[in-house]
Amino acid sequence: MTEIRGPGIFLAQFIGDEAPYNSLEGLAQWASSLGYKAIQLPTHIESLFDLARAAQSKDYCEHIKALLGRYNLVISELSTHIQGQLVAIAPCYVEMFAGFYPNTLNKDPDSISLWASEQLMLAAQASKNLGLSAHATFSGALLWPMVYPWPQRPAGLIEQGFEALAQRWLPILEAFDIAGVDVCFELHPAEDLHDGASFEAFLRQVNHHPRANILYDPSHLHLQKMDYLAFIDLYHDRIKAFHVKDAEYRVNGRTGVYGGYLNWKDRAGRFRSLGDGQIDFNAIFSKLTQYGFDGWAVMEWECCIKDPYIGALQGAQIIKDLIIKPTAKAFDDFAGRASCEMTNRRLLGLGEREI
Repeated sequence: MTEIRGPGIFLAQFIGDEAPYNSLEGLAQWASSLGYKAIQLPTHIESLFDLARAAQSKDYCEHIKALLGRYNLVISELSTHIQGQLVAIAPCYVEMFAGFYPNTLNKDPDSISLWASEQLMLAAQASKNLGLSAHATFSGALLWPMVYPWPQRPAGLIEQGFEALAQRWLPILEAFDIAGVDVCFELHPAEDLHDGASFEAFLRQVNHHPRANILYDPSHLHLQKMDYLAFIDLYHDRIKAFHVKDAEYRVNGRTGVYGGYLNWKDRAGRFRSLGDGQIDFNAIFSKLTQYGFDGWAVMEWECCIKDPYIGALQGAQIIKDLIIKPTAKAFDDFAGRASCEMTNRRLLGLGEREI
């Protein structure tokens, strides 16, 4: 067994217009002061991190690593959640995501997908230049508007959707394979890859590509009323990244999983700051340690109640306390005896005729 690394923090929800949250160095100094050892770094804000430059220049990557090193930090993963979302975008989302892609693309879905794919290619090379082994992203969504089958979906629609999704991602997966980096899809509602079944459908279409992996975030599974512990048993060999994010689901007679279009604080299912929700993180850390997960435990803050900076402060200590140092010996080693074939045969009652 190996030890989970941490605590790390996903910076996306903390970037702002004022210091220290408006520069990489400011964010690094702040995260370090809270006790974090790693940052998961978004790549869609050039002033924070120049993705194209990182893909082209090892010197730039060394500069970034040195800057973070001054605050005893490293990068856990780069994140292309925004760009990954746009690799596959259903027509109804083109307008809604207009703030996430260059306006020069003129809201053309093909141009948007091509731009997003190029961003992922840059992320593969940048990850390699930074010496990273995993990358965090979204799958995008061609099929999500069809998630609830009414009216009845046309025959073959889902299969065609996953085939098209795979065609867009296969060249990206190959680029990451050349770079030696795992692509970790955060399984998330509003993405085509949002649970185990949809991930399996994608895997079949990409021929079980070794770089197609999972960013495990139990909050999204809990709010879908899935068994997030059994999920680890099923997919632990594909879990290569980990968001430590809490959530709660309050069963009631008014709303359910879909939320009734209510604000987050009024929904039955809502994200909470780490330690304030219902997720059994002790069991999660135990299972991940049992299966040898040696990646980073990265706190993602999304809470409709608590102040984010209090959540970040508390989250660092909670993750520190959750990390398990694996045992180097079995608890009953004191009662063990040296191996001896003849002794074993006597204990089993095996005679000479069975030699």
